[in-house]
Amino acid sequence: MNWQALDLSILGPAFAAGLLVLSTHVPLGRLVLQRGIIFIDLAVAQIAGIGVIAADQFGWDSSPWQVQMAAVSTAILGAMLLRWTEKRFGNIQEALIGVLFVLAATMSLLLLANNPHGGEHLKDLLVGQILWVSYEQLIPAAIIYAALLFSWFVLKIGDRFPSAFYLIFAIAVTVSVQLVGVYLVFTSLIVPALVMRKLQGTQQLIYAFLLGACAYALGLAASALFDLPSGAVIVWSLAICGVLVSILLKDQLKKTNSTQKKPNIKAS
Repeated sequence: MNWQALDLSILGPAFAAGLLVLSTHVPLGRLVLQRGIIFIDLAVAQIAGIGVIAADQFGWDSSPWQVQMAAVSTAILGAMLLRWTEKRFGNIQEALIGVLFVLAATMSLLLLANNPHGGEHLKDLLVGQILWVSYEQLIPAAIIYAALLFSWFVLKIGDRFPSAFYLIFAIAVTVSVQLVGVYLVFTSLIVPALVMRKLQGTQQLIYAFLLGACAYALGLAASALFDLPSGAVIVWSLAICGVLVSILLKDQLKKTNSTQKKPNIKAS
């Protein structure tokens, strides 16, 4: 165990990246659960990854904006395709999302088949390189996330345009997958929302965000202390924290319900 590895100059930006990802993924996760399309983020994240890989294949990796445009474009195309299938084949939407994920994942393998660094690129895409994130890199991500949250919660764009959910989802996931990887994108989206699903309104969002923040902090610390891959450790940290909080929350809800059911006995 290496206590000197707890270096805030490295862990600080990584933790800030996690908080930014949670800021959009917690509310989006709630919507995903409500819509019953649990694996949409895996599919869209994998499609965004195709854009990143394609940009590298075309030699655009030296230009961050070209990489971003390639990733966002492919993610939006995939999201709009899923919006179309939702309207036409809503009863099998989850199955179609799974098929799209497999097609996107295998396309990534095909694009990297002749790349000598293909395995490394694929690992970065799936697990991410959260410890390599810098504060400067987080500034454009924070601006994009703020614009997405403003559009959804303040402008209520989702109420006026049904397709807005897929558009906002595609952009948020594209930014997130380049910060933390596909696995953490999925876990950050689903686990906090799943654990807090029985809570309501703002309380649900706040507690889900706090759960995610604690799990990121513990995961980053554990990965540094034991010299393990940060992305994988944070995924497990989110899962373990989610299980523990679910047990505590279940007991608390039982106590609350039993208290509410007790009849009021008035003294005669």
